[in-house]
Amino acid sequence: MAGDGRGPALAQLRRGVLPYCVLAALAAEQRYGFELVGVLSDTYGLATSEGTIYPLLSRLRRDGLVATTWRESEAGPPRRYYRLTEAGERALAAFRADWRAFRSAVDDLVLAGTREGKDDA
Repeated sequence: MAGDGRGPALAQLRRGVLPYCVLAALAAEQRYGFELVGVLSDTYGLATSEGTIYPLLSRLRRDGLVATTWRESEAGPPRRYYRLTEAGERALAAFRADWRAFRSAVDDLVLAGTREGKDDA
């Protein structure tokens, strides 16, 4: 069906969770911007561009959720690496808790009709 809303719906979901996905990608290790683009692109629905990721990283830095350091690179100019701050770790932990509850509630509502009555058909 044309205009079924799938693309816009996914875009809206993505927009809401992208900052927290970036924080999650930084939880295990420090990364530079282009590396984050690659990590996100390997995850369904999260492919993004440098034009999206760098303004987001700047906002996360201004909000005190990430900090940066510069490192020399063997393959070109120095790179700015991003890491979580304590505030970023707290924000990610809070989002994870909220996400579990929210995801469960949405699954219960949206998938309710798909779980019942399937064996009767």
